Amino acid sequence: MPNPGEQFIHSRDSKLHTTPPVEHEQKRRKRKKASLEILQKPTNKEKEKKKEEEKKESLETSHKPAEKLKAWFEVLEKTHLSHSEDPQVMQRIKEYYHQEHVIKPEDIPEAYFDNQRRLAREQGHGDIEITGEMREQLTEVILSDQKSTLDNWLDYLTSPDSSSFPIWAKYWAFTGMLKLSTFDKEKHAFGKRDKDTVAPFADLNREALAYVVDAVVKKAEGKDIPDQIDNEEFQKLLQGANFGKLYAYAIEEVTPTEESELLTTKGEWVKYDQGSDHMPLVESLQGHGTGWCTAGENTAKKQLAGGDFYVYYSYDKDGQPIIPRVAIRMDGKAKIGEVRGISHEQNLDPYINDVVEEKLDEFGPEGELYQKKVEDMKRLTEIDNRHKKRKELSKDDLKFLYEIDDKIKGFGYQEDPRIKEILESRDIKGDISNVLKISKDQISLTSKEALSGNIKFHYGDLDLDSLTSAEHLTLPKSIGRSLLLSSLPKEEKEKLRQKYPQFRDKIQ
Repeated sequence: MPNPGEQFIHSRDSKLHTTPPVEHEQKRRKRKKASLEILQKPTNKEKEKKKEEEKKESLETSHKPAEKLKAWFEVLEKTHLSHSEDPQVMQRIKEYYHQEHVIKPEDIPEAYFDNQRRLAREQGHGDIEITGEMREQLTEVILSDQKSTLDNWLDYLTSPDSSSFPIWAKYWAFTGMLKLSTFDKEKHAFGKRDKDTVAPFADLNREALAYVVDAVVKKAEGKDIPDQIDNEEFQKLLQGANFGKLYAYAIEEVTPTEESELLTTKGEWVKYDQGSDHMPLVESLQGHGTGWCTAGENTAKKQLAGGDFYVYYSYDKDGQPIIPRVAIRMDGKAKIGEVRGISHEQNLDPYINDVVEEKLDEFGPEGELYQKKVEDMKRLTEIDNRHKKRKELSKDDLKFLYEIDDKIKGFGYQEDPRIKEILESRDIKGDISNVLKISKDQISLTSKEALSGNIKFHYGDLDLDSLTSAEHLTLPKSIGRSLLLSSLPKEEKEKLRQKYPQFRDKIQ
């Protein structure tokens, strides 16, 4: 008879028992049974007994799907767990899953390569061309990182370390994981994985996984979970038995980096030397939800090949330096490639700025280039705190927030989301009018307004990418950010630089 686990799986996927792999195992067992009966030549009494058993079995239709699943899970257990010590067999198993679940090169969306161009531009590399060779290299990184993160799950679920998990629970967890993309810290949830998802598979957090599997096994067996009986949110999630939602809950609620641990910024810097083994770095990051691509094996290997890598680990509640907070990637030995934190879009969390500032001093002039980012993030944090308390912002605060004199520099790939959050509740034209002492009708927020004439200040980028001629073009006297003119011929751009020398560095 099947155990409650197979019944649980059937309740989650009522058609699984009719799929080809499960049906194939049923046919194989029937053929084997028939062969044995021919060899044994049953007596008339045995034939009568068999008929009675078949009649009884036909009445127990409610158990048939679960019985089929039980037989299939036995095959999975034998094929996956009995060969964990055989590298060749395990490699064949992994290759099968790679073929089934790792993105195909032709499915990588063009938007991914467009994003690489944008990132290169934001990092000061100008407008780059994604050559065929670069495309192959980027594709290889995506595939390698997906394979390595998928292998993390396969290695763990086929190892003795997970022997306490019943095979049906491993199946439930693994197939649930295959549907997950990147973990969104703002939404506290995993994104959905599609065939064109370029992100690696979800980090393996062993403690969170163990918590989720233990809860689901107890649910299947009809047992209570003592420490969660009064937790309505968890009970609701458990009722739905959605792996992604339960795993996200466990990562944040069961094994979180607590606020008190973030407040305590004491810790240690660890330097990973250029060209050194990348696995210690990878293993130190996985399971912590940093969002850093360095958690992927191939990416970490490539980054260490390009330069030294520093990670700051703050102490956990047991005094162990294991919580990744900041990463500094070097281009070669002297140039800082990037600085990343663990907040949204890899910005620094608001407590760690002093630690980063002190470290950057060690890099001399190169570190000074990053000091502005540290100072800007400090200033933005102060303004954000005053905004949340509904305190009035000074004119200097507004000049900074609207980037009147200089662009706010952060450590993330995109603009710090706090800027948008603060500005959403403000009168943009009113603030700028107050700071610059000009009327609201002399301020533009859109390209249409900017070209209407008599505009003294345009806020943000002025997007004129569709423009093919600059004849009769009248620009605002001042533009907050870049002037985008990608469709304008070079000679036309040069004429604009001569006509508007103040925009020479803004024209893109």
